[in-house]
Amino acid sequence: MITNNKRHFFTSVIVSIFSFALVSCLSSTTSSGAVGADRQQLMLVSEETMEQSAKESYAQVLAEAKAAKTLNTNSATTNRVRNIATRLIRQVGVFRNDALSWDWQINVITDDTVNAWCMPGGKIVVYTGIINTLSLTDGELAAVMGHEISHALKEHSREQASQDALTNVGIFAIAQIIGLGDLGTTVLALASQYTIALPFSRSHETEADRMGTELMARAGYDPYEAVNIWKKMAAISGSSVPEILSTHPSNESRIKDLQSVAEKVYPLYQSADKA
Repeated sequence: MITNNKRHFFTSVIVSIFSFALVSCLSSTTSSGAVGADRQQLMLVSEETMEQSAKESYAQVLAEAKAAKTLNTNSATTNRVRNIATRLIRQVGVFRNDALSWDWQINVITDDTVNAWCMPGGKIVVYTGIINTLSLTDGELAAVMGHEISHALKEHSREQASQDALTNVGIFAIAQIIGLGDLGTTVLALASQYTIALPFSRSHETEADRMGTELMARAGYDPYEAVNIWKKMAAISGSSVPEILSTHPSNESRIKDLQSVAEKVYPLYQSADKA
């Protein structure tokens, strides 16, 4: 017979082990940069799991676009997007050196969707809808892509999947996630779900705003154009919110924060190679 004292003891042991496991999953995915991006994150889902899911999901998106004849249909637009992305990618080492050697892929899909995204491991899609609807300058397009690249650098998809696992699936499933079992096929859609289908949190959006603004400044794009893009977003949102804004429409506090960040990183822009 197990006494109450023994139950309490075993419960304490289990809680201690579980707490230790969670603490061991805390880390920062990036260096601080000028904007202080070295926040500690809870990562239960492995980086390898997210990247494998991203490869499969991205390949599916491209295959569907190719079948629909909407993939990279305008060479001038595709080259423009890739050139800007390349300049941004050259600067990612300020946040994480390993990202310089990611298998970066940049593609454009001809679609009215006002959106862009970057999956784990550097898999980027920009929809022509966001370029055309907002009449984006190169600097504004750099702000959009810098923001999306920053989500990938900071591994917000992986962090959000981990937080959802902690909240929703219980200790047994979490034990599997942190390496005590096989997740099997349950992770195959993770990257797509957490990059495209589900909105990022407000804190993730703010973090990506700040990191993206630093990236664009270091790449030689005026960081105040990041302020312009969200003013444009706010102007077109109305009753129909663009997908890229999700549940976090641009507002005065976001624009005010970006103005502050732009001022902070402006010296980086001044000293950057503009070529």
